[in-house]
Amino acid sequence: MKHPLLTFALPVAALALLGGCATPAYVSPVEVTRFVDQAGTSLGQGTIRVVAAPGLDSASVEYGIYADAVRAELQQLGYRVVTQEADQVAQVSLEQMVTAADGRRGTGVGVGGGASTGTYGSGVGVGVGVDLTRLLSGRPAERIERQMAVSIRSASGVRNLWEGRASMTASANSDYGASPAAAARMADALFSGFPGQSGETISVE
Repeated sequence: MKHPLLTFALPVAALALLGGCATPAYVSPVEVTRFVDQAGTSLGQGTIRVVAAPGLDSASVEYGIYADAVRAELQQLGYRVVTQEADQVAQVSLEQMVTAADGRRGTGVGVGGGASTGTYGSGVGVGVGVDLTRLLSGRPAERIERQMAVSIRSASGVRNLWEGRASMTASANSDYGASPAAAARMADALFSGFPGQSGETISVE
């Protein structure tokens, strides 16, 4: 399996230590819930533009990683992804939280965007910083909880034709501890079998 590029640099000596004392990695299934409007007959065709949810920094690196993953999936579904005027609009919202080994939340998190609002409530776009000392000490690594929501609507309307939410948790020392791999996995699960059964929650390994 191709491993994602890490978002931080590790010295060679640190890499050697990781192999000897890193704790077991943890990756949860991706939980996916989707809602399909009865008027959503035009899904999967025409042009579509990906935008950030209100309050989310569209210029942040973190948002860009998830937006690119969503664009890739939309193209596979048959959409032509554009950056200007489009038939439909896909709005992306993100929420991330790091949980320490002792259960405390909020450690190692740097905010990269403001609050965003949408069908699933409010969220915060963040940049996750991994505590390297925990990885090197053999203590349990932090777990990163991620949630991505995407809503698709007609560019000329306000009613959503489709909404989906994907969530997963992975330890910082796992293959999905870095955002690029996590974003690709979540987007793939979210759009698997698109548009899906409305209201159904599925678990994707």
